[in-house]
Amino acid sequence: MRRIFAAAALTIALVALAASGSAAGKGPPPGHGHGKGKGKGHGSMSVFASGFNNPRGLTFGPDGNLYVAEGGLGGTHNSSGDTCPYGQAHGAAAPYFGSTNDPVLGGRISKITPAGAVSTVVDSLPSSQTSPALGNLVSGVSSVAFIGNQLYGLLAGAGCSHGVPTIPNGVFRVGQGNTWSLIADLSAFQAANPVATPDDEDFEPDGTWYSMAAYKHNLYPMDSNHGELDKVTPAGAISRVVDISAHLGHVVPTAIARHGVWYIANLGLFGPEDGTTANEHVWKLTPSNHFHVRGSGIEQVLGLAFRGGKMYALEMSTTPGGPTPGTGAIVRVRAGHPAETIVSGLVFPTGMTIGRDGAFYVSEQGFGFPAGQGRVIRVTTH
Repeated sequence: MRRIFAAAALTIALVALAASGSAAGKGPPPGHGHGKGKGKGHGSMSVFASGFNNPRGLTFGPDGNLYVAEGGLGGTHNSSGDTCPYGQAHGAAAPYFGSTNDPVLGGRISKITPAGAVSTVVDSLPSSQTSPALGNLVSGVSSVAFIGNQLYGLLAGAGCSHGVPTIPNGVFRVGQGNTWSLIADLSAFQAANPVATPDDEDFEPDGTWYSMAAYKHNLYPMDSNHGELDKVTPAGAISRVVDISAHLGHVVPTAIARHGVWYIANLGLFGPEDGTTANEHVWKLTPSNHFHVRGSGIEQVLGLAFRGGKMYALEMSTTPGGPTPGTGAIVRVRAGHPAETIVSGLVFPTGMTIGRDGAFYVSEQGFGFPAGQGRVIRVTTH
């Protein structure tokens, strides 16, 4: 039920957005203003780069360039025709339609220079889309991270249940000359190490891996469907850090950042059960694997970042119950205080990082837009 509602809400929102002409607009809404309440802001936005296919997580490399994960454009291979070792996805998302080694539809990683020039690092990666009943929503490469000079990516759109029977979801290493190699099979790891309280209605056998961070020469991918944070070494060894579902239930954890300890934020559920007030959280994960609420009163979080010791969250949409176009925001999160809006008016933002210049860089128009309509927005504060 919650997935059907989410798909309907997103489809209606995109139709309204396209009808208004904003989907193909030259730039984002202004998002200016003053004050500390939700719905106000004190940042300025500009388009840093464009031409992306469902852009998601992004990070700056040691070379000073910005690297962007792209979901791609889905595919045509129907998952229902495959006998999948871990089963098919549950609910309205199935069947999925996937692509493999497709230079047009496939996921990719792009590089943006400080001057805004875009080039492809690697393409033809797996990409898949949900059934039309769920809005043909696309997944592919969801996150990128560096260990030293080595770039890694996270696959969210692969796996047999996603219409990609020959490649599982997992962590991959990017090589030279548009090459890549899988180092960690997360689909198999999840099947062998199930979480305590998966949500059967929404269950994805291959997971929905949305975020990944690097810390002390290891990678930390997080799955929002099963609810888990894992550790992957450069050699490909996988271990469980924490079963989020066992502590918090099905909260859909989507964003992770490291600042002394791990901080995790969630997307939450869509539909009437979500209520009418902002009710998602940021949790602090202690070294003993206990969760403490670090911030509340936020919505549909898809990114976390720290700047000068202050924590910021990226809200895909600020309307409880379902996404609304043009309501995405960056907010400062403080324990015991209302969220302070830095900038508002973002259109389905899907990832956030902070540059050496102190500006926020945000993947925008990251869900449901035609080929090449995704972009990266630069947000400065004053």
